[in-house]
Amino acid sequence: MPTILKWKGYRFFFFSNEKKEPPHVHVAKDGCEAKFWLKDCSLAYNDDFAHNELNKLEKVVIKNKDLFLEKWNEYEKRKY
Repeated sequence: MPTILKWKGYRFFFFSNEKKEPPHVHVAKDGCEAKFWLKDCSLAYNDDFAHNELNKLEKVVIKNKDLFLEKWNEYEKRKY
């Protein structure tokens, strides 16, 4: 599970084998985890993050969308 970004204790990453899901990024901190689709930076799921945290995380995902997509695509190309 490659880590792409660390920000204020949050870790942004993706898993290497997620059954052909569209590009997305996971975020984890202190036992909480969320997942954002990169196409539109929308929340896919949330496990225990507070609403105000999710708003901050969404902004980070939007700001770093190009980086996340670049890393996702680089990894996908290496798999084949």
